[in-house]
Amino acid sequence: MYIAMNRFRVAKGSEAAFEQVWLTRDTHLDKVPGFVEFHLLRGPEAEDHTLYASHTVWANYAAFEAWTKSEAFRAAHHKAGDNKPLYLGHPQLEGFEVMQTVGRGAK
Repeated sequence: MYIAMNRFRVAKGSEAAFEQVWLTRDTHLDKVPGFVEFHLLRGPEAEDHTLYASHTVWANYAAFEAWTKSEAFRAAHHKAGDNKPLYLGHPQLEGFEVMQTVGRGAK
């Protein structure tokens, strides 16, 4: 498995608008081979921002990479630039290869 995370420093007072953008958008992820799941995470607050992360789980890195080059990716991100006033700086992408998974009921 592969996990891709984008971290967003959302300007204080813009949290509701940021969440609304994410909660109402069409991700197109359900059409992408290798997609497992998505989470929008709200993190700690700092003096000037609240930290958020988008967290996607993929079957493998190849599936994630194919997503970034797909028409579905372009469709999901076509208005991303409209939301720049909500952020402090650019989103920070981090990718992780899953080395271990522990789950309830796993053998």
